[in-house]
Amino acid sequence: MAEQQVVPWADKMQGMSPPPAADSAPRLKRWADLRWPEFAALDLAHTVAVLPVGATEQHGPHLPLDVDTAIVEAVLAAAAGHLPAEAPVYVLPTLPVGLSPEHERFPGTLTLSAETALALWRDLGASVARAGVRKLVIFNGHGGHIGLMDLAGRELRARHDLLVWGVNWFHLPLIEPDGHDLEADLDARERRFGVHAGQIETAVMLAIGPERVAQDALRDFPSASEERARRYALLGDGRSAKFAWQMQDVHPAGAAGHAAAADAGWGRRAVAAAGRSLAQLLQDVVAVPLSTAVPGPSLA
Repeated sequence: MAEQQVVPWADKMQGMSPPPAADSAPRLKRWADLRWPEFAALDLAHTVAVLPVGATEQHGPHLPLDVDTAIVEAVLAAAAGHLPAEAPVYVLPTLPVGLSPEHERFPGTLTLSAETALALWRDLGASVARAGVRKLVIFNGHGGHIGLMDLAGRELRARHDLLVWGVNWFHLPLIEPDGHDLEADLDARERRFGVHAGQIETAVMLAIGPERVAQDALRDFPSASEERARRYALLGDGRSAKFAWQMQDVHPAGAAGHAAAADAGWGRRAVAAAGRSLAQLLQDVVAVPLSTAVPGPSLA
């Protein structure tokens, strides 16, 4: 078993205090603010690069195209107040366009091909590795990126010995300081079928950009997946098979979920909870020893 490394500022992780008021709110360190000679002074055993990835794709008739990007950046901002100032975490420039072919039938959607998106992430990871940094977190806001993150992470590990973690904001625990799980506020239907521009994303956008939400267009957008789940025991169980849908297959308006049930207050609490979870996760990544990357067997 690898020897546990001591993180110099680990004592400051305990009892994380609430973030300060917005006018003095801290922000995470930006990779782009560094000067090249400063990389020689980084604690490379602990330094973490974070690549935020969003999307520019349709989100129904009521939300703007950049929902996934906006939410990723809001959660990162919420995390900043829960990380020690000394935490060696550096945020790379956000990627606002990704892999969104499932939405390309709707006007406004921008998408890369899978080959281009993978090459872009792979090249950025290689650049991080050339700087001597060995840990990369891909922080994602778009469900269509999940498979691509797995592939990119494995390739970067194989080619550059990077330790890579794919993190989706929508899979982070949404636990409040009193232990309340915000997901318990959503009904089972919304948790399973409200996958795009539904109650969750609409609530967050009402919290972080209410002027950008067309509130007169809010309604329930029932997913066609519900009917398939009722009709087909295995195809519709959500586990046995994954349907490669286009969004118009799910709902002709390009949304799925009860957007009209969204509440800005819940959205604010969700962003705050996701920020706390992300901060803890980043602290965990900082503490993971580089010896986690085990060399392959020698043939000598």
